[in-house]
Amino acid sequence: MKQLKPNKTNNPYQEQEHIKYMKRAIRLSKKGLGHVSPNPLVGAVIVKQGRIIGEGYHAKLGGNHAEINALNSCKENPKDATMYVTLEPCTHYGRTPPCVDAIIENGIKQVIIGFIDPNPLVSGKGVEKLRNNGISVICGVCQDEIKELNKIFIKYITSKKPYCILKTAMTIDGKTASVTGKSKWISCKKSREYVHRIRHEVKGIMVGIGTVITDNPLLTTRLPNDRGINPIRIVVDTKCRISLDANVITGKGKTIIATTVDAPKEKVKNLEKKGIGVLIINKKNNMVDIKQLIGILGEMEIDSILLEGGSSLNFSCLEAGIVDEVITFIAPKIIGGNNAKTSIGGIGIPLIKDAHMLEDMNIKKIDEDIMIRAKVKPKP
Repeated sequence: MKQLKPNKTNNPYQEQEHIKYMKRAIRLSKKGLGHVSPNPLVGAVIVKQGRIIGEGYHAKLGGNHAEINALNSCKENPKDATMYVTLEPCTHYGRTPPCVDAIIENGIKQVIIGFIDPNPLVSGKGVEKLRNNGISVICGVCQDEIKELNKIFIKYITSKKPYCILKTAMTIDGKTASVTGKSKWISCKKSREYVHRIRHEVKGIMVGIGTVITDNPLLTTRLPNDRGINPIRIVVDTKCRISLDANVITGKGKTIIATTVDAPKEKVKNLEKKGIGVLIINKKNNMVDIKQLIGILGEMEIDSILLEGGSSLNFSCLEAGIVDEVITFIAPKIIGGNNAKTSIGGIGIPLIKDAHMLEDMNIKKIDEDIMIRAKVKPKP
């Protein structure tokens, strides 16, 4: 992937202007959350003589890119205007034609870019073509914010593997359920609403068969006015024990069962008759090989997964090295119990020095809960 160094202006006034319009482009790009996967979130603003004359964002997969929507919305001729766009304009034919050509044809004189596209088909080529056509280009405005917003796209386009977020909710003494297995509700209502917003934003949601048997969840997105998009449900089920009456089987939405050769052939046939996708995955330690599963899901253009599995699956995902980010809700409750479940199970790690480490930690209070978001630090 080609990297271009930011080349921001040395004029403080101009720099503040660039930041102001780029922030607006960022806000526009967020409107595409949940709708453009596996494409990036992109917003564009066109400014002429200090006035916004057009703006747009990438609204849906296969639809116009942000630059085209911004040009189409212009209230006057965009010739000699400046375009602010959160991501480097594309030069290749994908689901839509190149955006660079439209920018050149419309006489845009300057393009301010948030960050260089990590897609090897594009990276740096858009900037090069714009400059070769006499257009001034400035890169790196609000770059860090835009890269964080597009972390799913960056991971997927460079590795073809989904960005995985492990979500847990626990009491302050580290329990995810009582000794009787009851877990409704540990986190508060606003915390649960936050999780549903994440479900809307990701492509898939993964749980283990233990969670399905115990809780019989719907695994849908429930936001006000039914505006949320349901993620693809992925159930890791080594022996295909899932009931044909489970909510994830009978409910609306797409479901994939990841199983192994241990699955009864008749059960697999019955699931497929119900429209359920069944993936036969290799076994590792007598369980579904998580690494192989993630690779296959990436090939299916599932670019992001919310892991809401039980403690065993959570540990397996961490050990497989597929977890990119952890979100933990801590409720001000104490329930105790030697046999009460914790968020991470499995065989555990023998030595503290070998623990999975987190970085870039962000802590936020949501009503009475505390939410911690952090990236998983890659192991050397």
